[in-house]
Amino acid sequence: MKRQNVRTLSLVVCTFTYLLIGAAVFDALESDTERKRWEFLSEVRRNMMKKYNITQEDYRMLEIVIIENKPHKAGPQWKFAGAFYFATLVLAMIGYGHSTPVTIGGKAFCMAYAMVGIPLGLVMFQSIGERLNKFASVVIKRAKSYLRCQKTEATEMNLMLATGLLSSIIITTGAAVFSRYEGWSYFDSFYYCFVTLTTIGFGDYVALQNDHALSNKPGYVALSLVFILFGLAVVAASINLLVLRFMTMNTGDARRDDNELQPASHHVLTLDGEVVAVNGKLLAGHVPIVHDTDDCVSVCSCTCLGPPNSELLEQGYQGYRPPSTSSLRVKRASV
Repeated sequence: MKRQNVRTLSLVVCTFTYLLIGAAVFDALESDTERKRWEFLSEVRRNMMKKYNITQEDYRMLEIVIIENKPHKAGPQWKFAGAFYFATLVLAMIGYGHSTPVTIGGKAFCMAYAMVGIPLGLVMFQSIGERLNKFASVVIKRAKSYLRCQKTEATEMNLMLATGLLSSIIITTGAAVFSRYEGWSYFDSFYYCFVTLTTIGFGDYVALQNDHALSNKPGYVALSLVFILFGLAVVAASINLLVLRFMTMNTGDARRDDNELQPASHHVLTLDGEVVAVNGKLLAGHVPIVHDTDDCVSVCSCTCLGPPNSELLEQGYQGYRPPSTSSLRVKRASV
């Protein structure tokens, strides 16, 4: 139990430390660029308002029109192809935010759909990940047998390397495809694939939003959906291995704690609810005061209840029974 408590506390401390380090790094990398971009955009806005004699209210209305019109540039988002794409993103918990329901019925159905669909999707991805791990273990075993290795069984490290390699292949291949179809740089496409398959889903890069792709490029839509679903299954396989590894470590710690506690349980006795070790030391509570000392034998080193019984102590109270009826009862404790 102590090891598990220490591990949990260590994880909490490491996580918050990691968050602090990440915040500091993002601050150093992005803060200055953000300030410069804001200054540039503010200057452009002032020049535009001055050039075209636009009031603050008119400019704000222009901003709203542009922002609200942005999703419609990609074509219809709620026809069947776009709706299927949206439903996939909800089930996969990616949530780009590029298209969201605006009606009350759509929002209500989205919540109900997510309540059922997200657990279903998690179970499906987890099951597919387990099958992939099984397939990888068979391939690794046959490869080791072909190479005449002494140990042909697939280890956890072998499976983690296999799924990690497969994940890298999927992300790099997907990045090349999206870079071609979307016109992004390869690094931006790689960034999009990573953010998508880890279900972060910032929404700064979203596929199928150019040239009415949802309605005009069904093949590209199908390819994007296969990439998302299969990629998430492979990532689930990798996460499944990490979770199993962590659970194995916790199970090992619990087993060691039980093994440490088990020998001590054979040397503990109770005296009317009081816990006493076999050497007579009081572990919890106190020995009750007994007035009738003729029928009692002292279990401590003093002579407060009569002379100590050395034979009783040597035998660890095994088989001992009081010579007559007494308020002092000795029995084994079950721990």
